[in-house]
Amino acid sequence: MQEEKKQDFTVKDRRIFSQENENIDSKNEDTKKAEDTIKQKSKESEPAVEKKDKEADQTCLPEINFPTFIMSLNASALVNLGLFENPATGNKEINLALAKQTIDILSMLEEKTRGNLSKDEESMLKSILYDLRIIYVKEKK
Repeated sequence: MQEEKKQDFTVKDRRIFSQENENIDSKNEDTKKAEDTIKQKSKESEPAVEKKDKEADQTCLPEINFPTFIMSLNASALVNLGLFENPATGNKEINLALAKQTIDILSMLEEKTRGNLSKDEESMLKSILYDLRIIYVKEKK
């Protein structure tokens, strides 16, 4: 039998144990403590956010149905025709292109829902479209 040669090897511990690493470790602990404090504070503030959301849910909003949808589009068109203040800026602004687009959307809805609306919904949509078209023509001149 041949003798196997054993290779000698040495293990060197390259870990650094010094005052620097202890400071780094303590900094990491301080950082972890700060992160935990921030997380704790954000968890404490979450219920306040949830309360605000619940309050917003409890405000008196109209029921979502076809007439309220049509009224919403009507309001948008009236804002773009300059009859009401723009809620974002607080100024009356005329944007005929957006007003025309909204009127066209209402017109498309009238066409696509023909025969499927109640008499009240149909007359409301027809009346709103008539009024918006008249205002649009006056503004365009």
